[in-house]
Amino acid sequence: MSVTLFLPAVLAKLAGGNAIESDGATVGDVVGNVAARFPGLAARLRDEAGLPYPFVTFYLNDEDIRFHGGFSATVYDGDELTVVPAIAGG
Repeated sequence: MSVTLFLPAVLAKLAGGNAIESDGATVGDVVGNVAARFPGLAARLRDEAGLPYPFVTFYLNDEDIRFHGGFSATVYDGDELTVVPAIAGG
């Protein structure tokens, strides 16, 4: 399945652009594929166990994956996955 992963500007520089095409049957597969291709991005998308950080939200076609199985959520050809890291400051 070809999925487009959209990254915010702060992460896009680690992958050479804000949109990356990737394959996989689940969100976890897609993230794993991208992490393997862009090692500098890997640690910013998931923890050492391969799980999403609580402060990084993934949206699959505008739906928060936490409500649809997390990294086990099924993806289909043409789906869009968007990464939104938490922003803190004061």
